[in-house]
Amino acid sequence: MALTESQNSGRPAWAPLASLAAHARAQVHAWLNDSGDRSMAKRIASAAFLIRVFSAGLIYLSQILLARWMGSFEFGIYVYVWTLVALVGDLADLGFGTAAQRFVPEYGKRCSFDLLRGFLARSRWLAVGSATVLAATGILTVRLLEPYLASYIVLPLSIACATLPFYTLMQMQDGIARSHNWIHVALLPTYVVRHLLMLIVVSAAYLLNFPATAEMAVMAVMAVAGALTLTVIGQTIVLNRKLARAVPPGPKAYESRAWLAVSLPIFVVEGFYLLLTNADVVILQYFRTPDDVAVYYAAAKTLALIAFVHFAVSAAVAHRFSEYHVAKDHERLKDILAHSIRWTFWGSLAASVVLLAMGRPLLSLFGARFVEGYHLMLILVVGLMARASVGPVERLLNMLGEQRACAAVYATAFAINVVLCILLVPRMGAEGAAVSISTALVVESILLFVVTRHRLGFHVFVWGRS
Repeated sequence: MALTESQNSGRPAWAPLASLAAHARAQVHAWLNDSGDRSMAKRIASAAFLIRVFSAGLIYLSQILLARWMGSFEFGIYVYVWTLVALVGDLADLGFGTAAQRFVPEYGKRCSFDLLRGFLARSRWLAVGSATVLAATGILTVRLLEPYLASYIVLPLSIACATLPFYTLMQMQDGIARSHNWIHVALLPTYVVRHLLMLIVVSAAYLLNFPATAEMAVMAVMAVAGALTLTVIGQTIVLNRKLARAVPPGPKAYESRAWLAVSLPIFVVEGFYLLLTNADVVILQYFRTPDDVAVYYAAAKTLALIAFVHFAVSAAVAHRFSEYHVAKDHERLKDILAHSIRWTFWGSLAASVVLLAMGRPLLSLFGARFVEGYHLMLILVVGLMARASVGPVERLLNMLGEQRACAAVYATAFAINVVLCILLVPRMGAEGAAVSISTALVVESILLFVVTRHRLGFHVFVWGRS
């Protein structure tokens, strides 16, 4: 038998493959150990995206089990309650969670460790204090309005309100951890540990065939509340230990007025954004039944992977915007901004194609009726891609002192969403809600482009010259 060329030369036939694999390993190793800003941002964004994707799997599975266990009506109650909690809880920190991504890099760059220690301590107390007041006010309001509320909603709302201080502390510590590039401390408790605990409880109830009664929504809310409490306690312990090693001990100094001057406009920005992205569910609940809310919610959450791309890139670059701005390094700021926009858009486009291709099978996991929501996905994806086309530009505006302009953009988009929802939801139902939020997101993206171009001189559309 004739010898092959590789045998004649004494080299195994698989030698080229081994060489290729070795080269790939070397490339990956070099990327993982590259301390350059762009490589580090990519690593953080990749880690954030993978965490959110894994979290989405946990959430999706738990929601499928909840929907099948409780039925669409009880599941709609659960969705409504936690939508309100997310709406209030994300605002209860008064903007300090995002402001941390501006002040922590700034104080570290200036070696102002007394101010850094002061901010790390006082910001958390202010956030938790604000949330505690909101929780007490919420519980009292529910009790006062009890005669006017549906009986099945009173107890779940009261339990959910009680979790607000824990929810807010987790949000605050998320911002602090991101500012130190501790993405695992920032995101794993919020997006993995909490939902893993929740999934364990829901799976046990589903597998043990607990009866689907009116009390099931209350039990589901209590399960989430317990998981949230345990998770934030663990996150606090881990974060405090890491801060003790990273920040040298010493006296604390406070610039409370300066902190509030930055955080409160951010609070307004985040408030309008959360109202913008949650008003459709709230208004739909008012005009339609919990069954309609459940179908709409399932369609929207199926597209969550698209928003995760934007979230991951923002988590990686927001504090970089602040750092380069303080250092007056315009070229590095422009470079990281341009790359963050491209990462956001192309990642979101890939996610959109995959999710729309698999939309019907994914919705069918919730139950046969939920497949009716596929056409809602086609409407909602338009707004999400419009937002992806300008990247994390809202973070840029917040980090560079343009919070008020950003707030004005979100206020406009929110107003458009509410007006359209009020006009369209009574006539079109869930389709009206989807058209309203997509239209508002398109307008928001256009306005963010114009404002950033005019006030900062940056071109933030994915195509075109900067």
